[in-house]
Amino acid sequence: MDVLERIDQQVKQHPVVIYMKGTPQFPQCGFSMRAAAALQECGVPFDYVNILDDQEILQNLPRYADWPTFPQIYIDGELIGGCDITVELHEKGELKALMEAATAKAAP
Repeated sequence: MDVLERIDQQVKQHPVVIYMKGTPQFPQCGFSMRAAAALQECGVPFDYVNILDDQEILQNLPRYADWPTFPQIYIDGELIGGCDITVELHEKGELKALMEAATAKAAP
């Protein structure tokens, strides 16, 4: 499977997914740490992909949604943005609602 197809499958399979450096428990950069913390504070389950463990994703993810930086957060199959946008949505109280709606939509 082509790497862009793999990314597309991950984005569509998981209601909320963050592509980050490291893991939510052990982030490897400040931006990933802040974005993962905002997601965690919402209390809604989410998935993650450690881009440092997959060089193909690290090199090709910027092409997938034409977004050059990391982390990248996808909710309901759509790129919502990176760290700053995610933190801003959380501060406005909008992030949790987006995550809950995507999770509810994906539930059987």
